[in-house]
This record gives sequence, C-alpha cells and structure tokens, in this order.
Amino acid sequence: MKQRTVTAVVFAIAMLGGVFGGATAFFILFALITAGCLWELMGLLFAAESNHLRLRKVLGTVFGVLSFLIFGSAELSLMIAESGTLLAWNMTLQFLFFAPLALVFLLFIFELFLHSEQPFANIGNYLLGLAYVGLPFTLLAIISLGPDGYAPMRVFGLLLLTWSNDTMAYLVGSRIGKTPFFSRISPKKTWEGTLGGMAFTFLIAWLLAQWILDYSTMEWMLLAACVAVFGTMGDLVESMLKRSIHIKDSGSLLPGHGGLLDRFDSFIFVLPFVWLALMCF
Repeated sequence: MKQRTVTAVVFAIAMLGGVFGGATAFFILFALITAGCLWELMGLLFAAESNHLRLRKVLGTVFGVLSFLIFGSAELSLMIAESGTLLAWNMTLQFLFFAPLALVFLLFIFELFLHSEQPFANIGNYLLGLAYVGLPFTLLAIISLGPDGYAPMRVFGLLLLTWSNDTMAYLVGSRIGKTPFFSRISPKKTWEGTLGGMAFTFLIAWLLAQWILDYSTMEWMLLAACVAVFGTMGDLVESMLKRSIHIKDSGSLLPGHGGLLDRFDSFIFVLPFVWLALMCF
C-alpha cells in the first residue's frame, strides 16, 4: 500500500507539472506518455512473435508516436516558424499528411527482411498502435488549444473526469457492487460501481462548468457522458487485450499500479469521442 501511495503521489506531481508547465512541458509529457503506452502495447501485440521482438517494439513505438510529435508540435506551434506565408503552410501541410504514408510503406520493407511467418499481421499491429494510441493523443493536442493558445485547464478537466469515473467506479463497486457488468472480460466490474462512477463524473462535470469557462455547462455534461460511456468501454477493451494473452498488467513502470497503458486506457479511448463531440459544437 505504501509503494502504491508513493507511486500515485509522484505520478500526480509529474502530471500536474506537465499539464500546467506550459505548451512545451505538456508536449514533452504526453510525447513520453504516448511512447510509453506504445512500447507496452507493442509488447502485448507481439507477445507471440519471438523473432526480432525488441526491434518490432521500437519500430511500432516510433511509428505510433510520430503522429503526436509531428501534428502535436504543429498544433502547439512548437515546430513551425511563424513565417505566416501561404507557401510555407502549404508545404508543411503536405508534409504532415503524406510523410506518414511513406513511413507505412517502410514498415512493409522492414517486414520483408525480418523473416516473420505473419508479416501482414505484424504490419496490422503497427497500424493498430497508431490508431489506438498515437492518433488519440494527437487529438488531445488539438483539444488542448483555446482561443489564446494552449489551455491547460481543458486537459486537466478531461483527466479529472476520466480518473474520477475510474476511481469512483472502483470504490463504489468494491463496497456495494453485486451485479456483474461484464463478467466475461472483467469479473470484478459491477453495475453498481459503473453507475456510481458515472453519477460522480456528471457531478464533477457540473463543478468544472462553474470553474473552467472554456466550455458551457451543456458541453461539460456532454464530455462527462463521453467519459462515462467510452471511458468504461476503454477499460474493458484493454482488459480484453490482456485477457487474450493471459497477463494482468500492461507493464511495471508504475509500481502498484501496473503500466502506463493501464492508467491511460480509458483516457485514450475517450479522446476521439470528446474531439468529435466538441467538433459538433
């Protein structure tokens, strides 16, 4: 318990420092988180592939994190010089959209020389890492931008909603939970815990609406709905992956808490739906 508490405190300090330390600190923090989650995911996806395992994990991590590094830095104005010329922006946009396509074809070449019995399944794993981890964190960089640039309270609000949902679902479920929610994938998850987490998430969203004025009360409630529904699904999806290869945690980076992917599985799954909801408004 002591180790778990120490890990939680250090983790919270690092997260708060990265989120509120400015655009560059945010970018560095989530670039590291994206890479860490991808490294763990590649280890899970390639668990049955003994041939060049470490090289495949490196390839998958680099390929997946490039989306955040390229698009995230551009969105946060950390990469593009403020020349303001139409030609510079046009060339930059072409590079951002078409450079990743060339990298996809490089993966085919890598697999050509790595002597795998299932090369196209491996390519699918690389692409899954991009879709499941890389692109959602890229959307976070877009969501984090307000009218005046980087808006840390938006990121903080989404993290608070997601972890409130997870924490309260666990606490309520462990105390009064009796009705299984999805026993095939997560035997300990209950309807009581799930509904308790959802109710608390909406309460937190209402409080955030009084404090963080980036979004209206209705928008915060919509974000809470995204978190309550899709955050829960994200936790189940990662559990499904771990159960399929018979492991408990995605990694051991956070003693007492598992791996980075274990801590961000719900948050990752929420981001595309949050972005879509905000786009609709």
